[in-house]
Amino acid sequence: MALRSRGRIAKKQIEIAEKVGADAVAHGATGKGNDQVRFELAYYALKPDVTVIAPWREWNLTSRTRLIEFAEQHQIPIAKDKRGDAPFSVDANLLHASSEGKVLEDPGEEVPDYVYSRTIDPEKAPDKATYITVDFERGDAVAIDGNKLSPAALLTSLNELGRANGIGRLDLVENRFVGMKSRGMYETPGGTVLLAAHRGIESITLDRGAAHLKDELMPKYAELVYNGFWFAPEREMLQAAIDRSQEFVTGRVKLKLYKGGVAVVGRESKYSLYDQDLVTFEEGAVAYDHRDAAGFIKLNALRLRTLGQRKRKLKLD
Repeated sequence: MALRSRGRIAKKQIEIAEKVGADAVAHGATGKGNDQVRFELAYYALKPDVTVIAPWREWNLTSRTRLIEFAEQHQIPIAKDKRGDAPFSVDANLLHASSEGKVLEDPGEEVPDYVYSRTIDPEKAPDKATYITVDFERGDAVAIDGNKLSPAALLTSLNELGRANGIGRLDLVENRFVGMKSRGMYETPGGTVLLAAHRGIESITLDRGAAHLKDELMPKYAELVYNGFWFAPEREMLQAAIDRSQEFVTGRVKLKLYKGGVAVVGRESKYSLYDQDLVTFEEGAVAYDHRDAAGFIKLNALRLRTLGQRKRKLKLD
């Protein structure tokens, strides 16, 4: 969501430009980061002949200090965390907050407590676990504890629950698309809870082959979005596959939130592929004959036996 928002901003800029008849758009991303790539790839995808103005790269703004001086000279307001005297910089939206720069630039130093803004210290979280349920319809979370909520209201509620239990902190060194490594501290309380819940309901509603394929596609999808290819055809192709995978991802997940951790402790769905009668170690359904496993194992072992025979033959020779 955080990275997708760059595409939405870029799309809105292009729409405004076309409405007023402008041929150019501008962004304030630095020349070292990923956002310049994300914005501009979106611009060119939506308006191939657009002119892009990037002050950080094109004007004499070689540092944050020079940028702040320029803003002050032209009465442009600057957020407190972006000013030169702030100990770190923060980008935030409904999904998460990311902090970078200054006190966080040394990856060998622990993140200071004052950097955290969306989560309490897990060690200071309640000693009693919080239990909640999350309902899903076709892969989308729609309710908490049975209460239907809009997507924004649901994520806001999960953010509050995650915050109170110290969930969602991540100290990360990322690989920027432009080639350098960057250390940041991320807080995603609601998103962390939501991910665990979604994986929980998928575990009983997705077929093994579909689930494994989706896991293989996820890194590629994430890479495309991270690198700014939201409007690329390959991202849209993967989106279609992922949307198709969620057709039967409907049901309820029970979660346990406790001192920075979130665990799935229950899941149920009318589309569940879990058959307790089939899987039980006791007497179960007649659909499975234990004797069938012998042939299954021998067929899968055939190539291993062939390899073993070759090894034995070579030793004898």
